[in-house]
Amino acid sequence: MERNGLSDRLREAKIGGWVLGVSGFLLVSFFLAPATVESGTVGPLEGRANAIDYYSKDGFGSYGNQNAVEGDEGGVCCPAFAWSEVNFYAAIIYGFGDVNCHQKAERSWEVNNNQLPVCTRDVGIFAGLFIGGVVFSRRGWNRWTVRDTCLSLLPDSMLHGVYTSNRRTMVWLACGVLLCLPLIADGFLQLLTSYESTNLKRILTGIPFGFGLGILMCSMFAARAEAFRGAGQVLLPGNARFTLMSKQDQESE
Repeated sequence: MERNGLSDRLREAKIGGWVLGVSGFLLVSFFLAPATVESGTVGPLEGRANAIDYYSKDGFGSYGNQNAVEGDEGGVCCPAFAWSEVNFYAAIIYGFGDVNCHQKAERSWEVNNNQLPVCTRDVGIFAGLFIGGVVFSRRGWNRWTVRDTCLSLLPDSMLHGVYTSNRRTMVWLACGVLLCLPLIADGFLQLLTSYESTNLKRILTGIPFGFGLGILMCSMFAARAEAFRGAGQVLLPGNARFTLMSKQDQESE
């Protein structure tokens, strides 16, 4: 019997495997895709998040190419780039980055003299997602609710007092805030003041945020009440047990 009262945790391992697999593929692709495109093809980019800016050089999805200008010697200073015109693999990865990231050149790395499809902050987030998937695939347990499934990653010995005093929600939210706070502080300080972050800081603050997001995603798919015969079957730290409120108790509240 597993720590949650079920006979196995194959579903949890599979869900963690999917998250680490998809995020790992994208993370590696962020560095491989630029290497498959001719050197000097991509960048400097200056797009918008949640918008299509580099689909074509002129026409639909060409907002980012409005800044492409001719150089003094007839060359192109800031060459136009269209991810729809590169090889299929690179087009998929750069298209993903175009939709999800602002792709600011000063906040991005280069491979093969080509700008990466996403900024360093997103590289950190996807690294965190990958780590979250790895950890959940090994240590995550379905414990009825998303909240308790997230908390299952912590050792039961640390959670005895939390469950006996029913402070689960407070601890769960506190963990989420701690994981998000570095990214929020770094991003908003940069937005609201003269402070300018660095690419190393963007990576380091993106990792804990991505880790928390990965754990939350895994828990949302893994938490299944129907896997148990009833709420009382769920094994919880401190010998705590779930009890379902009757309809009469709910109405009295």
